[in-house]
Amino acid sequence: MNYSKCRVCKEPAIIDLPRHNANFCGEHFIQLCRRQVEKAIKDHRMLDPKDRILVAVSGGKDSLAVWDLLIELGYQADGLYIGLGIGDYSPTSEGYAQRFADQRGLKLITVDLRQDFGYDIPTASRATGRVPCSACGLSKRHLFDSVAMENGYEVVVTGHNLDDEAAVLFGNTLRWDIDYLARQLPVLPATPGFPKKVKPLVRLTERETAAWCVVRGIDYLLDECPMALGNRHLAHKNTLNEVERQSPGAKALFYLNFVEKMAPLLASHGQEMVDGLGTCDSCGRPTTGTTCAFCRVVATSSAHEPVPVELVLSKKARAAYLSDRQET
Repeated sequence: MNYSKCRVCKEPAIIDLPRHNANFCGEHFIQLCRRQVEKAIKDHRMLDPKDRILVAVSGGKDSLAVWDLLIELGYQADGLYIGLGIGDYSPTSEGYAQRFADQRGLKLITVDLRQDFGYDIPTASRATGRVPCSACGLSKRHLFDSVAMENGYEVVVTGHNLDDEAAVLFGNTLRWDIDYLARQLPVLPATPGFPKKVKPLVRLTERETAAWCVVRGIDYLLDECPMALGNRHLAHKNTLNEVERQSPGAKALFYLNFVEKMAPLLASHGQEMVDGLGTCDSCGRPTTGTTCAFCRVVATSSAHEPVPVELVLSKKARAAYLSDRQET
């Protein structure tokens, strides 16, 4: 395809977007991204200008792009970085997040699992028998909520993009996991003990958020987390990428039509899950039992000897991780 000219101004284009059947220069690509995020925020009533917003920041393209977009759109937003203790990857990713904040005069709150709770993700994986991504996701979700509630933030923003949401939806649909399907929405309203959670990037693809960062001059971490190599989420992304290649726009139709047409049918099921929650005896956070899953992970993992990251990686991931360390 010849995408040398921007559809809007006919100046040289920097990106072709088959799902929009269009090419854009830098200026008009930025405008497109802003419009897509503004539409997501408006359509799903994600944010109010008066909201105190906390952005979950990893140092990667998506979280830095969404933080940058919100500031550009006039919202007041602070960042939250969670140090997961994943080998060299975690301090490197924290550096990207901190530099982004420092260069723009933004506030970044940091929480370190090892320092603050006595464990890290490799150790939690080995101590609890959970796969690393499960221990990581559980820890991050708990801390996003607790830090927001303790510091008076009404809304937690995450950088989940269209590719992320379509891949998760694909996996949940393959299993017909109703509990997860009922909660896979661009907005989860605030409930007792939980802040509102929103995903402003659900109308932008991974490639588009990366391009936003390039055009805006945002330096971000390129490396994938070594823990993620080989997980099902990436396999689902690759499958949907092939569908998208043959039918541009398919991912957007798949996810956005689910949100519009199917999610309302599951709303009552999601409410039943919230209504059944009690209070954790240890931390006071909402939970289905007497002790929440996070506190159980802390109790088990903090008593375990620290485990090096390479010991909990798959053979393929371990080889890649060790190779990267030797090169650096």
